[in-house]
Parts: sequence; C-alpha cells; structure tokens
Amino acid sequence: MSKQGSSFKDALSNIFAASAILIALVISIILFQNVMGNPVHFEGGNPKGSPLEGDYLGIIYKGGFIVPILMTCVLALLIFIIERIITLSRAKGKGRLNTFVHKLQGLLAEDKIEEAVEACDKQRGSLANVMKAGLIRYRDLQKDKELEKDQKILSIQKSFEEATALELPMLSKNMVIFSTLASISVLIGLIGTVLGMIRAFGALAQSGAPDALALATGISEALVNTAFGITGSTLAIIAFNYFSSSIDAYTFKIDEAGFSLTQNFAASLKNN
Repeated sequence: MSKQGSSFKDALSNIFAASAILIALVISIILFQNVMGNPVHFEGGNPKGSPLEGDYLGIIYKGGFIVPILMTCVLALLIFIIERIITLSRAKGKGRLNTFVHKLQGLLAEDKIEEAVEACDKQRGSLANVMKAGLIRYRDLQKDKELEKDQKILSIQKSFEEATALELPMLSKNMVIFSTLASISVLIGLIGTVLGMIRAFGALAQSGAPDALALATGISEALVNTAFGITGSTLAIIAFNYFSSSIDAYTFKIDEAGFSLTQNFAASLKNN
C-alpha cells in the first residue's frame, strides 16, 4: 500500500468518525425529545410534570439536557464497536489464521514460493498482505547474487517491518475513541449529577415547605446522569480491552509468521 493510498484511507476514516458522532448526536436528540419526552410518559400529559410511576422513559427525560450528550456517547460507542468488529474480521481474511500459517510453513519448507504467494492472495487480510510482501522479497533475494547473506537477511526483515507498519494503523484505528469515551462519559455524567444536586438543594432551600416537584426532578437528573455516565464508561473500557487484546494477539501472529519466514530464508542460505 502506498503512502498516498494510506493518507486517503486516513481521510476517509476521519470523515467516518466525525459522521458517526454527528449521526449519534442527531439520533439521541430525536429520541430524547420525541420518545422520552412524549407526554404519554407523564402525569397529566405534561412533560414538565412528574413521570408516571415505573415509566423509565419519563424518568430518563427528567435527566435534563445532559442526557442526549450521554446518549450520543453510548450510541457512538456502539457504532465504533461494530466498525472494529467488521475491520478486524476483514483483517483476519478468509479461513483460520493458524491453518494459513501452517500451510505457508509447509510450502516454504518445500521451497514453493509461488504457491505460497497464491495462498496469500486467497487468504487476504493483514497477515496475508505482510506475508506476501515478505515472500516477494524472499523470491527476489533468492535470485540476487550480489548481496551478502547477512544483507539479504536484513533486507527481508526490513520488508516485513515496512509491510507491518502499513497494516498496523488499520488495526488500531479508532481505538483512541474508546479510551476517550471511557473518560468523558463519567465526566459528562458527573456534570449532570452536579447540576441535578444543585437543583435538588435549591428546592430544599425554598422558604417554607420545600418544592417537592423540583426536589424530585433534581434527584432524578442527578441519578439518571450518573447511571448513563457509568454505563457508557464501563462499555467503553470493556470494548477497549477486548479489541486491544485481539489486536495484540493478531500482531503476535504477524510477528511469528515473519520470524518463521526469515528463519526459513536464513536456513536456505546456509544450505547453499
């Protein structure tokens, strides 16, 4: 993959990320206003009043204007989880990786470089792309009569490093969004909680009898925002850890396959 092609993919990825967050925000506002704010969820059909008993949509609506922002975080998180699942699935290519690696090792042992390249074309994915780049270099170095053995080994190692460097950004793309959402979801929820508590204490500070409706609204606002913030943060942390582990395991397979090919090449040079 060329640097120009990589830059184009980066631009598309940035556009996707911005679009996903914007779409999540629009959907959240629509749901908040038209579904959770529907008069049927409140006593007397008035959204400014108390929500019906046990009506959680009405209770969520009482969380205030911070709720759509927290809903945006959760929806954006779900979008990026789906994106990561699709991307990592494509990166793995077709078929089982262990079977593919063992097949390549068998073909290399028999010095069937062309067949190994064809196997990479069929497998596709990041590992296949890296291995294909190494195999093509492997084939060229076998024909090279000018370079020393050590230079050939360094050359094939460099080809693996360059091919891996082009594939890794795709694997780790958008991972920073998960860590960001894990942090800001709690902070945004905390802002909503504080605003709700300010409203609740304001209701208690009324001269004479406290304003029961304002007190209930303030407490609802605080608890709803807390719940949404913790939920978004928890899901983001779980997603980040899961995908990080998957990427690390996949990167290890790439390194393992590259090391195997390099060792095989070094052994073939010693036999010559």
